[in-house]
Amino acid sequence: MMLLRSALFNLLFYANLITLMILGLPTLLMTRHAVFSLARIWAKSSLWLLKVICGTSVEFRGVQNIPEGGYIIAPKHQSIWETFALCLYFPDFSFIIKRELTWIPVFGWYLKKAEQIAINRSSGSAALSEASQRSREILAAGRQLFIFPEGTRRPVGAPPVYKFGVAHIYTQANAQCLPVALNSGLFWPRRSFLRLPGTILVEFLEPIPPGLDRGTFFNLLQDRMEQATNKLIDESVRANPKLSELLNPTAG
Repeated sequence: MMLLRSALFNLLFYANLITLMILGLPTLLMTRHAVFSLARIWAKSSLWLLKVICGTSVEFRGVQNIPEGGYIIAPKHQSIWETFALCLYFPDFSFIIKRELTWIPVFGWYLKKAEQIAINRSSGSAALSEASQRSREILAAGRQLFIFPEGTRRPVGAPPVYKFGVAHIYTQANAQCLPVALNSGLFWPRRSFLRLPGTILVEFLEPIPPGLDRGTFFNLLQDRMEQATNKLIDESVRANPKLSELLNPTAG
């Protein structure tokens, strides 16, 4: 039954995305905020499909910690889920993405219209310099900047591999940072077809103020996020011990 539910959800998830991209083509002639409105419709409808079909709901905690204006959003990255679901809480956001995503027909048009930061990762230090410059512009304009501190999805329970890119941008932009802990990987595992029932837990942590040196910020961010994420994972595993099978503490 779980296989059938997962198959149905995945089919409708992408069908929903394609339909919205086609119906939303007129937003490409409007401001980026029209595209953000479309993205929030996609997020809400996807969460509804996930709940109705797979029995997977979400609980957002610490919403009162979300600041106003421009700041860095630093979420834990365990699945595709957080790339769309978290958009519900931020009015004018930008992701740092690989430029190849903007080459995808139609989808890439929306990324460009929404003024996302597309960089050439193969260019090494030049990519970091470009990302830093664009990030300062985004934050100075009062927008929110998504940065996944580990750079890519990590298996739930795996040892953390944080990268200094987020700390570099934090110090260069002199911006506050909102850490986000979550356990989405228990219910939407990376590189898996399955969507498991239960409640995804998301916690917006207390923002880290600007002005810390890079090393202090880096260690504080990692400690806060890992402690909070581990608590969320433990909470869900205690409620459903079968979820422990998804934990991969030795993954590299």
